[in-house]
Amino acid sequence: MARTQVEQLLVPVFPKRHVDGFIRHFEGMTKDFQREEWEDCIAKGGKFVEAVLKALSVAGGQTVPKGKDFKVDKAINILGGLGVGSVDDTIRLTIPRSCRFVYEIASNRGGRHDPDEIDPNEMDAVVVIGNCSWILAEMIRHAQHGAVDMGAAKNIVNSLVTRKYPLIEEVDGRTYFHLNGASATDIALVALNHSYPGRIAMGDLVKLVERHDFTEKNARVAVQRIMKFVDEDENQRLRLLAPGVRKAELIMDSHLTSM
Repeated sequence: MARTQVEQLLVPVFPKRHVDGFIRHFEGMTKDFQREEWEDCIAKGGKFVEAVLKALSVAGGQTVPKGKDFKVDKAINILGGLGVGSVDDTIRLTIPRSCRFVYEIASNRGGRHDPDEIDPNEMDAVVVIGNCSWILAEMIRHAQHGAVDMGAAKNIVNSLVTRKYPLIEEVDGRTYFHLNGASATDIALVALNHSYPGRIAMGDLVKLVERHDFTEKNARVAVQRIMKFVDEDENQRLRLLAPGVRKAELIMDSHLTSM
């Protein structure tokens, strides 16, 4: 669903300034998740929660402190302390409780793990994006209650809480890129970018491209075509140069936009 359509559904109840903010953070969070950038995804989830709580505070008749004076925990406590019946419980209690959970992960876990532990950032990102999707869907449900056909509202909610699948998948050490219509050179560039700043052996890169339904000949041609974007060491191991990183990012962005 287009950003403008979601905004139109929310603005009747929530201030446009904060709606713009949390939709922007939600979009960024989803892109980071699809790129497997777990820590960035979690961090944007925290920013999403801050913007949501500002919108809820305004809807609850509160004045939102400016800048660093705004505190998530204080905002949640103020909303919870509003009188029963003064505002809908979804604004007063339900959404803020989910916000507290997401913010706890974003503030105290993401990127701060013991290096000797199994890194749970991916699991955290899955939980964060799932809860943020629910929060946004619940805000739409509340804002549109009785104002639109309930069947249409249900479809909107379902589209928002549908799991966001990553464009990159690892299976037993093998990497797959789910980029519909991508060329062999696109796959090679994105694969090198995924490993950056590490290197991939030229032969391994050829095999990786082959796994995406290209012949060995086409895979080898593709790898040769991107050599101007890479540094090759004495062992034929390849690493992307800065222009190659930029080109790979543009490829990823184009596929994220088309989804």
